[in-house]
Amino acid sequence: MFKFKIQEGLKVIQPGQLVEFPVAQIRGDFPILQRIVHNKPLIYFDNAATTQKPRSVIDTITNYYTSYNSNIHRGVHYLSQLATDDYEKARKIIQKFINAGSSDEIIYTRGATESINLVAATYGRANLKSGDEVLISYMEHHSNIVPWQIICEQTGAKLIVAPIDDNGDIILEEFNKLLNDRTKIVSIVHISNSLGTINPIKEIIDRGHRYGAVVLIDGAQSVQHAKIDVKTLDCDFFVFSGHKIYGPTGIGVLYGKRAILEKMPPYQGGGDMIKSVRFERTIYNDLPYKFEAGTPNIVGAIGLGEAIDYLHSIGIEAIANYETRLLNYATHVISEIPGVEIIGKAKHKSSVISFVIVGIHPHDIGTMLDVDGIAIRTGHHCTEPVMHRYGIPATSRASFAFYNTFEEIDYFAESLKKVIKMFS
Repeated sequence: MFKFKIQEGLKVIQPGQLVEFPVAQIRGDFPILQRIVHNKPLIYFDNAATTQKPRSVIDTITNYYTSYNSNIHRGVHYLSQLATDDYEKARKIIQKFINAGSSDEIIYTRGATESINLVAATYGRANLKSGDEVLISYMEHHSNIVPWQIICEQTGAKLIVAPIDDNGDIILEEFNKLLNDRTKIVSIVHISNSLGTINPIKEIIDRGHRYGAVVLIDGAQSVQHAKIDVKTLDCDFFVFSGHKIYGPTGIGVLYGKRAILEKMPPYQGGGDMIKSVRFERTIYNDLPYKFEAGTPNIVGAIGLGEAIDYLHSIGIEAIANYETRLLNYATHVISEIPGVEIIGKAKHKSSVISFVIVGIHPHDIGTMLDVDGIAIRTGHHCTEPVMHRYGIPATSRASFAFYNTFEEIDYFAESLKKVIKMFS
């Protein structure tokens, strides 16, 4: 039985009324959720780090290796044509998923990290000069900090950081003050992986464009939770990772506006990113292949396409609604536990709750929860500046997906109480 009601605006919803979302059926699609850990049923609350994979994705990967494993693009034989067709079909699935104007604007990478590095190393190196500025925020993942530090060091540009308030929101007034004619690149996370904050990226994109800046959005934590439309957002770049959206590891996406991508130099040299090679001169390939040197992660791309198809079968709006209810319920339950402090209380949040308990190290919390079969993440979550901002070394983080349940949250809360009692 659920202990609390969920308050959404003026309407009170009982958790038992949420039977229209087929979570039991969905859980049956994920084999790993049947696993026993330390003699307890697995409760997987580490979805911001990576998500579990549905059977359809696992079967797709197996089918590739057992039925038509082959290199792509250069083969005239049957298996190569099958692999090429599915690889490019996945690109079109991704294009439609984020509403890009063309599949040529979809670049396969190893993940959001490589996508940001690609933009920094190509667009950044070619366009930044001494005195220019790159604007990011205090809540960025290391992968949206370090690449810009490297390029700023190489070009003489300056990295500018917009502050956040105690709730974990970007202080928009300060952000706007930092924008100026020297701002050439704005690179902002859509949803914070450590705070759960949902940033007002449309406003941020529009403000950046007013000053002529190119805007990159880190969508690693957003594409699995909300509908993304890059045309409506009008972002210049959008990046995400496959493994956080129920697809394989080692595959990611860089979306870029065609006009910008065409002017950018290649990221790496090698096979498939060329039209012609002579010792005197190389002619580079057209988009998207100019940025995809060498044999790519073929099965990763195909698996990502299948993962997106799986999400479509459920409906991203239905997923977002259910996960919001999970978050509201978990926030209420955890806030009622004496000694627990939630870090990150933005008005608009996604399915992440980071917390600390006075006198108990997050690693100890994670270890004790693991004994109860509960998987959470502890540490700085690759956002050390966020930890410094709050004056803490680390947090414990529970992050939810649409296969999680209210019963799991209740069990999690009871386990937390046991941890507190043990250490007190």
